[in-house]
Amino acid sequence: MTILTANLLLSTLVFWVAARLYLLPKLDQLRPQTVPLPMLLLHAFRHLGLMFLAPGATYTGMPPHFAYPAALGDLLAALLALAAIPAVATHHRSGRLLVWVFNIEGSLDLVVAIILATISGASVSMGAAYWIPAFSVPALLVTHSITFILLRKDWGQATK
Repeated sequence: MTILTANLLLSTLVFWVAARLYLLPKLDQLRPQTVPLPMLLLHAFRHLGLMFLAPGATYTGMPPHFAYPAALGDLLAALLALAAIPAVATHHRSGRLLVWVFNIEGSLDLVVAIILATISGASVSMGAAYWIPAFSVPALLVTHSITFILLRKDWGQATK
């Protein structure tokens, strides 16, 4: 196990413990369509995954077969999160569908990026971008899990 793998797993555990302590016990008291908004805002920062393509943020030798899918998948997830925010905030009927699309693409992107990083040994080339998989990805994984829980709940009548 690499240090990055240990960081990824332990940070995911910490974020999951925080969610179990502070958010999951209150889910039944909250309107399901309001809970995703802060998580969508967090995911809107996934454009930072473009750092995997920035020579100053990564070391020479960053495997392109990891960097390009990870960067572009993150950018797409950020754009989908940004598209979902106004629909969810205004309770538009398209909100739930947009959150489904975002959550599926964003989750698959993270799984593929983790697999590609592991297979290609990308961790040695991460440089400053190391903090994305060590800190951000665990938060993103946990919020994707919570979003799938929310999507299974009744969101009530949408307007517009």
